[in-house]
Amino acid sequence: MAMNGLTTGQEETLRRYGELLASYRGRVRLTGPQEEGALWEDHILDCAASVPHLPPSGRIVDVGSGGGLPGLVWAILRPDLDVTLLDSVRKKCDALSEMADVLKLRNVRVVWSRCEDYARGERESFDLAGARALAQAGVLTELLAPLVRVEGRLLAFKGPLHGEETAPVVGRWGDLGLSAPAVMAYHGDGDGRVLLLWTKEAPCPGRFPRRAGVAEKTHWWR
Repeated sequence: MAMNGLTTGQEETLRRYGELLASYRGRVRLTGPQEEGALWEDHILDCAASVPHLPPSGRIVDVGSGGGLPGLVWAILRPDLDVTLLDSVRKKCDALSEMADVLKLRNVRVVWSRCEDYARGERESFDLAGARALAQAGVLTELLAPLVRVEGRLLAFKGPLHGEETAPVVGRWGDLGLSAPAVMAYHGDGDGRVLLLWTKEAPCPGRFPRRAGVAEKTHWWR
C-alpha cells in the first residue's frame, strides 16, 4: 500500500492527474491554486475523503466538475462505477476528456451541458450526484435532486459555515424528496470541512429542475 491508504497504482494515477491539472495553468482555469503540492493536499486528497460514501455500484455524476474534482478522483479510485463529469463550459469539458484519455479511464463520460437541461433527459437515473465548490447547499440540492433515483444520495463538500447554509432550509428538505442532511466531518484536523449527505426518500416534484439560472435567483424554500 502507498500513503493515505491508497494502493501504489492508485497513488501513481492520482499524482499523474495532479500533474495534468497543473499543466493547464494559463490555458483553462480548472481549479484554484495549481502548484502540484497544493493540488495534492488541498484538492485531490480532499476529494478522496468522500470515496467511502460512494454507492457500492451504479452511476454517479459530478455536477460542475471543472477540473474533475471530485469526479476524476472518484473514477480513479472506483473504476467499478460509471462516472459522469458534467460542466457547462466547453473548454473545461475538452480538458476533462483529454485528461480521462491520458489517464486511460474507461469509466468516465464527459457531458457539456447546464445541469438543469441535462436533468430533463437523465431524470432520477443516478445513484449519487455530488458537487464541490458549486453553490450553497439550498441551491445545490435543487440542482442535484432531480438527477438522483429514490434511495440514492446527494453529496456536497462544505466548510465551517455549512450550518449557515442549511439553516434556512431546515424542515423543508422533503419538498425536494430529500432527507435532512447528515453531516460527516473529515480529515480530523479541526478545520471544519464536512460532507453533507442527503438521501432521496421520494421522487423529486416535476416542477424541478426550473429553467437554467433560476435556482440561484429565486430560492425554492421561500
